[in-house]
Amino acid sequence: MLSLPSLLSERIQAIAGIDPELRPATRPQFGHYQTNVALRLANAEGRPPREVAARLVEQIDLADLCEPLEIAGPGFINLRIHTEVLGRVATQVLTEPKSGIGTVEHPRTVVIDYSSPNVAKQMHVGHLRSTIIGDCFTRVLRAQGHTVIPQNHIGDWGRQFGMLVEQILEEGIDLRALDLAGAEALYQRANAHLQSSTAFADRARERVVLLQGGDAETRQLWQQLIEVSKAGFNDTYRRMNVVLTDADLAGESIYNDDLAVVAADLEDRGVAVVDDGALVVFVDGFNAPAIIRNAAGGFGYTCTDLAAIRHRVGTLRADRLIYVVGAPQTYHFEQVFAVARLAGYLPETVTAQHVGFGQVLGADGKKFSTREGTAVTLNSLLDAAEREAAPAIALAAIKYADLSSGLQKDYTFDAQRMVATTGDTGPYLQYAHARVNQILRKAEAEGFDGDAVTVLAEPAEQQVALLLSRFGEVVAAVGETLQPHRLCGYLYELAGALSSFYEQCPVLKSGGDVRASRLALCAATRKVLATGLDLLGIEAPERM
Repeated sequence: MLSLPSLLSERIQAIAGIDPELRPATRPQFGHYQTNVALRLANAEGRPPREVAARLVEQIDLADLCEPLEIAGPGFINLRIHTEVLGRVATQVLTEPKSGIGTVEHPRTVVIDYSSPNVAKQMHVGHLRSTIIGDCFTRVLRAQGHTVIPQNHIGDWGRQFGMLVEQILEEGIDLRALDLAGAEALYQRANAHLQSSTAFADRARERVVLLQGGDAETRQLWQQLIEVSKAGFNDTYRRMNVVLTDADLAGESIYNDDLAVVAADLEDRGVAVVDDGALVVFVDGFNAPAIIRNAAGGFGYTCTDLAAIRHRVGTLRADRLIYVVGAPQTYHFEQVFAVARLAGYLPETVTAQHVGFGQVLGADGKKFSTREGTAVTLNSLLDAAEREAAPAIALAAIKYADLSSGLQKDYTFDAQRMVATTGDTGPYLQYAHARVNQILRKAEAEGFDGDAVTVLAEPAEQQVALLLSRFGEVVAAVGETLQPHRLCGYLYELAGALSSFYEQCPVLKSGGDVRASRLALCAATRKVLATGLDLLGIEAPERM
């Protein structure tokens, strides 16, 4: 369903030749939308703006959608949509299965890289944003009809597993009795042992060779560590209401055999060259080469990420790649994408995007950490929010706070403020949904009779209907721009319009067609609020 603003813009642009840049009217007496297109054209044509506006009003045909267009002030054009059109659109939102979210004309296969915790370590505050943001993108793009393949690029390979396996053997640990917190404690003991004992460090290095060579005992213990970690990760994912499953795991280890292949391919084709003993790629615009293989023969993250791109484009057939990783990694991904383009692993037909994000700050405005300066575990962050509110409300508070501001910005974790049911918060939107649900429950008990929006005489009614008509457009914008704050802002505006509607337009106390229409408007709004909250990964409660 093409949204009303899109349809209006399309018709006006066909005559004006430029984007009308429609804006919601600032006051009801100015209609529903305004455009300054005449002023912009007048400046280019050297003619009086009102004269240009008069010409446009005469030529633009919107009679089926709007009342006669009006010219205001120096040359603004006001548009007032027919109430029956608004009612028809609101009814369509109510009756359509997807609440007005249109299926894209050209569905894509989208790989989203997010969450990515490390084996034998609890998820910490740094994984919070990646997981929440990536989950929102997955939900939005799937709702639009794209094929979305999440890739949870867990850290399950590397030198640290040498010390971990050696520590397990030295202590005689039965990993089946270990949880993720216990595995992290093991990691800390192994790391301390590595620092204090040269003999242990030597054995740990030898154990890495055994792991890479496929030694059965070493591989078995390594796999058990992964299983312990997966169980811990999944517990947290369930608690966070995210859609990641074991089927989405794609750890570093799956690319291990491809690293030498990628290096050889790049070297053979002259994309990479040996420089000071290391295999590197020089890319224009970067102040340092991308290191594919270091002078000691080791492969780093750049080579792993190139192997991942080859797999995601070549095997998974992705034509859009999205990496939800902290903003400090921007340079790394820009360089990886540039090398992948140069190597032909990333054709121009494939879009690659790094969505960086800021940090979670404590009340003191500094990076959120423990008193000892270590990263706060993700579960302890959830615990802190749940001390202020029930789990579903606490989670709504966290997710909305994360998604409602620009992703690049840092935000302060203030559980008490975030769980408020007033103001621009997740719980406020949950409350709006619960409140409209209460009205509809009462109506159903009395014999619900609203299945179409037919009467929109009041400006407050019209505003709600107008906002409902924009839902699909907002979701499409989030899918395109990867800016979830647009959806948050829209839902907050809709909840506010709903509250004004309650105050100015009695629902249950009205009668006849007016009552039926207002109940249908409530039902359509409930549906959009529930759908929108679900796209954010937030539960829409029946009661609060």
